Amino acid sequence: SVSGPGNDESPPTLAYWHVWVDAQGVSRQSRRELTGFTRQSMGGAAPLWNAVLGPPPRRLVCAVLPVAWQGDWHENPAPQWIVPLSGRWFVETMDGSRVEMGKGELSFGGDQGCKADATGRKGHRSGTVGREPAVLLLVQV
Repeated sequence: SVSGPGNDESPPTLAYWHVWVDAQGVSRQSRRELTGFTRQSMGGAAPLWNAVLGPPPRRLVCAVLPVAWQGDWHENPAPQWIVPLSGRWFVETMDGSRVEMGKGELSFGGDQGCKADATGRKGHRSGTVGREPAVLLLVQV
């Protein structure tokens, strides 16, 4: 969600969920905020607030998670921004955190390099929530 006025004088912040790996190899999730917005024109349009999120994308993937789909434990295949376009989905990390997200809520998948725990869990698992598929746009960086 966007917070702050985002008017001509004050830049906004944008909340997202960050999936990451701690020093012991356990995946975790934290609420973070994108900052560093600057007013810029895009293609000659009136200035608006932009924040550059890192290197250019390597690949864009559109994923459709069917109703009642649940993935086994896995790591994100690459660092990636995940943008739900419709439906709802969840991410559960090794630390026991479970976050549900819907349309327009951002997540950054950075859980590469986890160490399997005693039960074989490594990375995260995810799945759909509710009675409709979850459509996700993945921006791999």
